[in-house]
Amino acid sequence: MALKDIFSFLFQRSAGEERVAQYVIREHDRGRALSEILEDRYVVNRLQSPEQRARLLDRPEIIQAVGGDMAEAAKASISSAAS
Repeated sequence: MALKDIFSFLFQRSAGEERVAQYVIREHDRGRALSEILEDRYVVNRLQSPEQRARLLDRPEIIQAVGGDMAEAAKASISSAAS
């Protein structure tokens, strides 16, 4: 139990990341393209590195909302843009 508590911080998500995830899902539900949403100032200002934005696409609620194929394609696009 103590070991679990020591490393629990590794799996916690920030409140800011949670809000960005909700924003991405809401905007996608409105019909916007995922690639467009990920370039919004709101997203870029809160998740400044490409790695943070790619990690956002690993969240189960994002994958469920946008689809696994779209999330993977967006991650690939982020990775290629960062290179």
